[in-house]
Amino acid sequence: MDEQNEAPKEAKAQKLQTPPGIHDILPEDHEFFTFIKKVVRHRARQAGFKRITTPIIECTEVFQRGVGDSTDIVQKEMYTFDDKGGRSMTLKPEGTAGVVRAYIEHGMKELPQPVELFYIEPHFRYDKPQKGRFRQFWQFGFEIIGEFDPALDVQCIFTAFKIFKDLGVDDMFTLQLNNIGSQKSRAKYVEALINYYTGKERNLCENCQKRLHTNPLRLLDCKSEDCI
Repeated sequence: MDEQNEAPKEAKAQKLQTPPGIHDILPEDHEFFTFIKKVVRHRARQAGFKRITTPIIECTEVFQRGVGDSTDIVQKEMYTFDDKGGRSMTLKPEGTAGVVRAYIEHGMKELPQPVELFYIEPHFRYDKPQKGRFRQFWQFGFEIIGEFDPALDVQCIFTAFKIFKDLGVDDMFTLQLNNIGSQKSRAKYVEALINYYTGKERNLCENCQKRLHTNPLRLLDCKSEDCI
């Protein structure tokens, strides 16, 4: 048979399924999913928070400036691509940067302060899929903008505690409080960290060798066994 007259071979059918680390919320799961959202909404509104929804996709600069260009989120974990107009866009990896962008863009500084907002949204991180960690995940969060007061931190913590209690999972958690100091004391601590690690660079992983000059506090958060 002439090769030119041969019928083209059928392409092997590709199995259609969700990408790695991303899953469907099936009908039997939505009963629980809806209950969690109802509990979060009730407690958030009770505490005075108003709901905000920011786009799933933002200009990449929003996260570079808001999260920090030297963080693992920006350097390794974001889904970033150029759109047809050549603009760098990113699927939302966390909620705070977009909320702050909305606060500034829509003139919320003119509202009575502080502005208390909450969200329940999907987020995306290109992280290694494992039990309990997905590349698309839902997260609720609280943001209080426009005022500095430790009591506001307590308000967020207590609201989260009441949510966990309503969900019946409060006995699965322990609360540990920490702080990273004031801007003045933090600057001294960063200087001390740099002095300590200077000369020990060869003992650090490649990422931490860069962090020493860009974001020294991240040295204490490294998951590399040698760095720990």
